Amino acid sequence: MAGKFQGKVALVTGGSAGIGRASALAFAREGAKVVVAADKNVKGGQETIRLIKKAGGEATFVKADVSKAAEVEALVNKTVELYGRLDCAHNNAGLLGDRGSLTEFTEEQWDWSINVNLKSVWLCMKYEIPVMLKNGGGAIVNTSSLAGLRALAGSPFYVTSKHGMIGLTKSAAVEYAKMGIRVNAVCPGLILTPPILQQVGRDSLAAAAREERIPLGRLGNPEEVAEVVVWLCSDAASFVTGDAIVVDGGTLA
Repeated sequence: MAGKFQGKVALVTGGSAGIGRASALAFAREGAKVVVAADKNVKGGQETIRLIKKAGGEATFVKADVSKAAEVEALVNKTVELYGRLDCAHNNAGLLGDRGSLTEFTEEQWDWSINVNLKSVWLCMKYEIPVMLKNGGGAIVNTSSLAGLRALAGSPFYVTSKHGMIGLTKSAAVEYAKMGIRVNAVCPGLILTPPILQQVGRDSLAAAAREERIPLGRLGNPEEVAEVVVWLCSDAASFVTGDAIVVDGGTLA
């Protein structure tokens, strides 16, 4: 599969469904060898690999809890062991978490949300960047959210983690820019992914679009976010770093 990532290796976390799966498929379509990581949904991750191979690509699944340092280190080491390098990373693993009042949440819920949505991104970059430096550079995209740019009532921990991720992304971008590593974030709006559908429901999402909360008048698809991720990792975005690209159908505007 010839393409803009021919001879390169991409790592996608949270690749068992939704945006992560779409991203993995897009990298593979463009010629990258892809490592797909997931923790809970192993069957989904394996299905992503099957789809990539069916399309003629090369990919491997690795089970990993990216909120744990040892497992992230093992994931990156496995990537290098299999393919000899790491050029691109889409740190996409995350969760919506529980909804409710800030004062009613527990410390355990805080730790869970921050660990999965924010600590995991730090850990991924901690182990991805040294490998990329050995290759002379690379590109990283972290999946934040529209909630990383504005408040969302009833989801204080999710909003906090996604805001924090953008700050972490900008810090990494500035620190490693002169070393050949670009770091950006993508901020999806309402996208048709399994977690969104389970928590909000298709009817409610469609109603939001009809009520013009989404100016384009429809919900987004995972593939539309994936195309932005792949572009950010490509040479076409060679002068883009430290940015948070919104993919929301005009909602924020």
